[in-house]
Amino acid sequence: MKIFAETQRLILREIVPEDAEGFFELDSDPEVHKYLGNKPVKDIQQVKDVIQFVRQQYIDNGIARWAVVYKATNTFMGWAGLKLVKEKTNDHINYHDVGYRLIKKYWGQGIAYESAMASLAYGFDVMKLEKIYAAAHVDNIASNRVLTKAGLQFIETFDYAGDTCNWYQIDKTK
Repeated sequence: MKIFAETQRLILREIVPEDAEGFFELDSDPEVHKYLGNKPVKDIQQVKDVIQFVRQQYIDNGIARWAVVYKATNTFMGWAGLKLVKEKTNDHINYHDVGYRLIKKYWGQGIAYESAMASLAYGFDVMKLEKIYAAAHVDNIASNRVLTKAGLQFIETFDYAGDTCNWYQIDKTK
């Protein structure tokens, strides 16, 4: 299994089928989905399908979200990383998006920020990207805070499927 990045506390590695149980804990929680505009999963098969979809993105796009694993215990905490977004969002298409989603018991511990910083470093240093984007629901204060703390600049608000979201961008430092 490929490791994309490491931090002091975390390993960011490819998502594998063995992550299904932790992934189910993450994506079955309604609070995790509060600002996402989608519904929690109801059964483990839905998660297995998502994992297969992500694994196909590694093949098709060379990048997809990564499992966030706590080094000390090898515990799945959620996902983070970059993905290539091919569908049009806020007048952008074929752009790289940084994101994160953590199991609720790991909220408020700096893990999203740590993961975002490692993801940005990978995008700029390894993938040689010039820009990376992100979006967050305007009411998701914690996620908006993580993005700005990670250095992304607020650009504008936009409508995403009936929800008002903030659009962010960070440019490679020259």
